[in-house]
Amino acid sequence: QVQVVESGGGLVQPGGSLRLSCVASGSVFRIYAMRWYRQAPGKQREMFANITAGGTTNYEDAVKGRFTISRDNAKNMMYLQMNSLKPEDTAVYYCNAEVLSTTHTMTYWGQGTRVTVSS
Repeated sequence: QVQVVESGGGLVQPGGSLRLSCVASGSVFRIYAMRWYRQAPGKQREMFANITAGGTTNYEDAVKGRFTISRDNAKNMMYLQMNSLKPEDTAVYYCNAEVLSTTHTMTYWGQGTRVTVSS
């Protein structure tokens, strides 16, 4: 069994910063791609950043230059440093990970962490 858990959300003023974390635990042998998704109120969940096992990153234009995705393979963790936050960044943020366990590879989701950007 594999569990994926996000943390670090909260309320922040526009222009502020937050750092989200994601950890995979349980029967984790190896983690391939990891991704951050977010779902704003009334909108569909969308991916905005991803990172390969080797550290190659990609970002959607809406967050490019403001958000930084990183990972620590030894700790099975992924991070998202969010700077210059805007009200439109308000959403529930989800971690997604492709995990190789002892018998197969599956994609796992965390439960989400809420980020609210408001004055």
